[in-house]
Amino acid sequence: MEIRRATAADIEGIHKLLYQVNMVHHNGRPDLFKAGGRKYTDEQLKTLLLDDTRPVFAAVDEEGNLLGYAFCVFQQHLGDNILTDIKTLYIDDLCVDENLRGQHIGRSLYEYVVQFAKDSGCYNLTLNVWACNESARKFYESCGLKPQKYGMETIL
Repeated sequence: MEIRRATAADIEGIHKLLYQVNMVHHNGRPDLFKAGGRKYTDEQLKTLLLDDTRPVFAAVDEEGNLLGYAFCVFQQHLGDNILTDIKTLYIDDLCVDENLRGQHIGRSLYEYVVQFAKDSGCYNLTLNVWACNESARKFYESCGLKPQKYGMETIL
């Protein structure tokens, strides 16, 4: 397995995994997530894959088949009134093909992203997990992540 920056050649595989992620969220929160949707169009992905402030990483096998991905975003609040100027790498989405889970692909992707964040001068790495995605929460906890804040809601 190789982990590298994603390219336009990965778009078809990325769409397959985006669909899988959406279905996890739809099944957990159908009031918020539409069935069968994808987060990005082909054009949006082509643009995103070239944006160095939003790096996307791909885990691929020897034949170049996409096994998983990690969408990331650099965040920094320079000159903010109350927040310090730390540089953060936010994992917007990390997914491994549902048929390949349990093979440590997700852990390898996560560790790659952690090293990338360190090499990029980041103070921390953050992400959000939907409360309905218990397996993702457990995975991230097994990687050593701890809650930073809680998002709360009431349905009206």
